[in-house]
Amino acid sequence: MALEKGIAGLVSDFIAAGRPSARASNIDERRAGYIASTSLAGETETRVQVEDVTLEGVTLRVFSPLEANGKLPALIYYHGGCFISGGFATHDKQLRQLAWYSGCRVIAVQYRLAPEHRWPAAHDDARQGAEVIWKNAERLNIDPQRITLAGDSAGGHLALVTALRLKAAVAWQPAQLVLIYPMLDATAYFDSYTFNGSDYVITRDALLSGYEMYLGDTDHLLPDVSPLWRDDFAGLPPVHIITAEFDPLCDEGEALYQHMTDQGVSCTCSRYLGVIHGFFQLAGISQSARDAIQDVAARVARA
Repeated sequence: MALEKGIAGLVSDFIAAGRPSARASNIDERRAGYIASTSLAGETETRVQVEDVTLEGVTLRVFSPLEANGKLPALIYYHGGCFISGGFATHDKQLRQLAWYSGCRVIAVQYRLAPEHRWPAAHDDARQGAEVIWKNAERLNIDPQRITLAGDSAGGHLALVTALRLKAAVAWQPAQLVLIYPMLDATAYFDSYTFNGSDYVITRDALLSGYEMYLGDTDHLLPDVSPLWRDDFAGLPPVHIITAEFDPLCDEGEALYQHMTDQGVSCTCSRYLGVIHGFFQLAGISQSARDAIQDVAARVARA
């Protein structure tokens, strides 16, 4: 399928600029570029209350719909950014929209970033954030039986690994997982890394350089580093995976669907056509992004 009109403009500009290499930018430039991209995320939803809360040394950002009262279902959200960028500021618009459309509380977990903090800092922070939220469910006014873990890109990876770590510890489990074009395979095994790796803004080099800064010399096939290849998915709650047609990660997201289904997990997968990696944050120019936000919000509300 052809690229969506708004997405096609981004791709055309990227190619016309000579396909600028992420590796040629320093970390401050990459982080600033991510912040700048929020101008494409659509309107800022104002029908929500946003509050920063610090619990047990963990700072969370809580998005609550203004019209909601009492104990609500919750979405714990891990931001993307290839393990090296992103945070509350890069995902503010999406999380506001998710809170309003779902009628649920959305709680963003911010984790330490590479290269300042390498493996396993982000993974440990992700699990700690989930544990703190679950333990403080009463204080946060959420239903601990109706928690969704979700994230995009590196955040989707962290949501999956957090659920697996909780399962291994025989701890609580979320009601469901929503993984938005997750980073799953640090070995870049699949063909979509080649077919979609050069032209579509978030390139093969952008993704792999993030892994390199975070992992250093860490074995890329460790189960928590490349969770796609694990054989212990059985026992996870229902999982929904979102992939993008022109994403270097498209194949591995769909391979995860197959692996999970083979291992007995209730899993669904939706491929959004005409879009690229990162489209979930492009609601200002992408109908697919707006549709995906509405779909995720509905899933959270039904958890």
